[in-house]
Amino acid sequence: MRAKAVTVGVPVRDLPAAIAWYQAAFDLGEADQVPMDGLVEFDLGAFWLQLAADPRLAGQEGISVNISVDDASAVQQGFSSKGLRVTEVQRIEGVVEFFELTDLDGNAIGFVTELG
Repeated sequence: MRAKAVTVGVPVRDLPAAIAWYQAAFDLGEADQVPMDGLVEFDLGAFWLQLAADPRLAGQEGISVNISVDDASAVQQGFSSKGLRVTEVQRIEGVVEFFELTDLDGNAIGFVTELG
């Protein structure tokens, strides 16, 4: 099997609030698709971000999203300058730099820069 695209689904409690949060955090415009009520999708180039209204699953452990970026430190500083909740950048010398951004519902999104 060869994947043509990746869609990352994130359950959220309040869809309009989550849309606004992700638009501000990721500098997004309007959603690229609204396939049905309670579901919106943004085309981020390397993958699709799908926000789904599902209050009982929002913020639960087990959802793992990691996004590769050219400079994790710069991305972390960008989110931090917007007042968003981020962890410190961790560095494993010669391997990766990474941090997590936490959304309104407690979902953690990892950002990684490969160093090797």
